[in-house]
Amino acid sequence: MEKEKFNALLSYHAYPLKEMEKRSEEFYNEIKNRRSVRHFSKREIPLHIIENCIRSAGNAPSGANMQPWYFVVINSPEVKRKIREEAEKTEREFYHNNSSKTWVEDLKPLGTNENKPFLEEAPYLIVIFSQRYGFLEDGTKRNHYYVNESVGIATGILISALHHAGLVCLTYTPSKMGFLNKILHRPSNERPFLVVVVGYPEKDTRIPRIKKKPLKDIMKVL
Repeated sequence: MEKEKFNALLSYHAYPLKEMEKRSEEFYNEIKNRRSVRHFSKREIPLHIIENCIRSAGNAPSGANMQPWYFVVINSPEVKRKIREEAEKTEREFYHNNSSKTWVEDLKPLGTNENKPFLEEAPYLIVIFSQRYGFLEDGTKRNHYYVNESVGIATGILISALHHAGLVCLTYTPSKMGFLNKILHRPSNERPFLVVVVGYPEKDTRIPRIKKKPLKDIMKVL
C-alpha cells in the first residue's frame, strides 16, 4: 500500500475500561427509549438539525466507500400531500388484497391501516434512495457494492442521530414505492429505500405495547 494515500488515525481515543463500560451503558439507556410514533406535532424544526443528522448518516461505512445513498428532505406541504395521496393509493391495494392477509394480520397490534396522515402532519419526510450504480466525472457507469447493507447501516445511524437530537421518527415503506422517483425527480439508478417521518410527538401520543427480544435471544458468544 502507498502510505501517502492514507491518513493517520488521529480521531480514535482509547477510553479506560470503566469509562467504556459507562459510555456503552449510557448509549443503551438512551437508545432503548427510542420508539416509532405515528402522531406528530406540527411544531417546526430548524433545518440545520436535520442536516446534522444526515451528515452523521453520511459517515456510515459502505462497500468500497461508494456511499450509495441519497437523502431527499421534504418540508413542502404540497409535496407531502402528493406523497400521501400516492402512498394511500398503494396502501389501499395492499390492505384489501387477499395475498397480503397474513402480513395485515401481523400489523394489527401496531394499529396501522391504509390511512397515513403522518405523511402530511410531520414537519419533515426524509426519503432515502439507494443508488445501484453511479457515474464518474466523464459519465462512465460505476457499479456500487453491498448497496442494501450500506444504505441500511446509514439509515440506522440516521435514526439514532434523530433520537439523540431529541426528535421522534417513523420508518415507513409503502407497499410500492416507485412513485417517489417521479414525485421527487430522482434518476433511474436510484431506488426508494425507506421514508423516515420526522418531528416532535403530538401531545398525549400513545404507542403500541410491544417488547424487544432479550439479549439471550439475539446474541450468542462462541
